Amino acid sequence: MTSPLFFIALLPDEVIQKEVTQFKEYAAKHFRSSRALRSPPHITLIPPFKWPEERVGELYAVLEPFAAEEYPFQLGLDNFNSFAPRVIFVDVEKKAELYGLQSRLEAYLEVRLDLKNKSHHAYHPHMTVAFKDLRRSVFPEAWVYFSKLKYKRAIEVNAVALLQHSGARWEVLHEFVFEEMGKGF
Repeated sequence: MTSPLFFIALLPDEVIQKEVTQFKEYAAKHFRSSRALRSPPHITLIPPFKWPEERVGELYAVLEPFAAEEYPFQLGLDNFNSFAPRVIFVDVEKKAELYGLQSRLEAYLEVRLDLKNKSHHAYHPHMTVAFKDLRRSVFPEAWVYFSKLKYKRAIEVNAVALLQHSGARWEVLHEFVFEEMGKGF
């Protein structure tokens, strides 16, 4: 039996979830890119990893105290950007608090669970609107559309979420809320 896939992310509030989902739906309808609809709008902190189903409790046991040591902060969403020629996303403010959170979480998981980030890419926070099934030939048209949109919001980062792949889509298992007086970095 294969181990299920999990990832850890930040989830915006319901209003922003709905707005970004509408962008994803537009991409699906007009540019035939619907894969982004398989997960809720999010900012990935730890990319997908395999983890045995019988050990999910260990993830909870580690994420709960981690979150208790963190503190909330504001994070801006600022228009759209891309990883040409396949990915379009809502751009995320490049803020020290976010990079610190991601770095601390990655190190914490490696020490506590021997869970290593196997991604070969530098951390680049974003909120995906279209990817994977966005055809290279359609990308220019999609990018023209999204690059002209204005979208500025702020989110309160006050929890990390654990998501699991159901076989069809990503489901939120649990959000681990930050303590108001956490240590930070």
